[in-house]
Amino acid sequence: MFAARRQRFLDALGPDSVAILVGARLATRSADTEYPFRQDSDFWYLTGFDQPDAVAVLRNDAGPAFTLFVQPKDRAAETWTGIRPGVEGAVERYGADEAYPSGELIEKLPTLLERARHVYHVLGRRKDVDRKLIAVQEELRTRTKLGFAPAADLIDPRHLLHEMRLFKDPEELDWMRRAAAISAEGHERAAGLAQPGKYEYQLEAELLHAFRSNGASGPAYGSIVGGGKNAAILHYVTNDQRLAKDSMVLIDAGAELAGYASDVTRTYPVGGRFSGAGRAVYEVVLAAQEAALALCRPGATLPQIHEAAVRSLIEGMVSLQLVEGTVDDVFANESYRPWYMHGTSHWLGLDVHDVGTYSRGKEPRKLEPGMVFTVEPGLYVRDDDENAPESLRGLGVRIEDDVIITDDGHENLNTAIAKRIPDVEAWVRAGS
Repeated sequence: MFAARRQRFLDALGPDSVAILVGARLATRSADTEYPFRQDSDFWYLTGFDQPDAVAVLRNDAGPAFTLFVQPKDRAAETWTGIRPGVEGAVERYGADEAYPSGELIEKLPTLLERARHVYHVLGRRKDVDRKLIAVQEELRTRTKLGFAPAADLIDPRHLLHEMRLFKDPEELDWMRRAAAISAEGHERAAGLAQPGKYEYQLEAELLHAFRSNGASGPAYGSIVGGGKNAAILHYVTNDQRLAKDSMVLIDAGAELAGYASDVTRTYPVGGRFSGAGRAVYEVVLAAQEAALALCRPGATLPQIHEAAVRSLIEGMVSLQLVEGTVDDVFANESYRPWYMHGTSHWLGLDVHDVGTYSRGKEPRKLEPGMVFTVEPGLYVRDDDENAPESLRGLGVRIEDDVIITDDGHENLNTAIAKRIPDVEAWVRAGS
């Protein structure tokens, strides 16, 4: 899989090109402890190498196609932090044509670059690499009489890589289906704990238990568990308040598996029964999501899907007395935006807000098979919103699914997670 991606990438670079790709480094959490290591998504996509302080050099200028610079074997260091693949493992396990200790990168850069006409590199990741790369180009200018020449251009490779990553191959889709299945178990466990008096962090713990016990590395992003008025805070992650009777709790949480993200939101009735204004808002958001999902097919665009969701939301907002006027007028003047302020979709993959352009020139890009994205309408009414009916204040609802575009429509990855009112209520009551 990784070898095929590297070849596609090299083909896209064109002849006489060298790409220098810098992997992630450990990040300090506090004092002498680090955050758990997570490889740079672009680096992982092309190499599958999951160790820190690595650099990959890919080239089609007659040199070795794939060179890795990695942390060497070190018995003392490995006693503390785990076994390293080392130089030998980089070749044997990760398919490198050649490999060297990471400390030799700067020394070997001149040789790696001396025949390149086009250099692909993201500036700003490592200052020592940037400085040496520029210095090498200046040195080559002094050697033109010997047949050498600096590269004609220095190019950011991400526009090529991110276009590749936008279209998921079958192996990637399988990982994403498995991540979605793990997320479903987490949501079911958390929903069953959505009872009065429970704390938001207790529901978060159920999510994490399901993720880790099924082999996921953990959450794909900070899990949002917002009870009551906290549900109206889009990226609420404090998760430390008690759930109140007759309220709702919004859970936005998905597992990460093999680097691939699941991104799912459901809103559950605390105690197991939707009622009153909360039920009405939930029905409005569910109808909006269904209207958006109906448009998910090849040839459609994300703005079209967003418009379908917004127009459905506006119909509901009129009935809830949040806005006044016709659907066309409210859509045009955007008076709905105080209660729905975000887009309906974003790409999904190795990053939860995944890479890839959303337009081609001035036009939104049309959806094609292999693209994966979210569909996530919502309504959010702050508890201090004096422009909203009092019965709606402090309510927040979002319903989010992950969608793969197929040849003839779409595949919803999250159908196993309850969202119709009777099914959602049954999930919550099952844990009471």
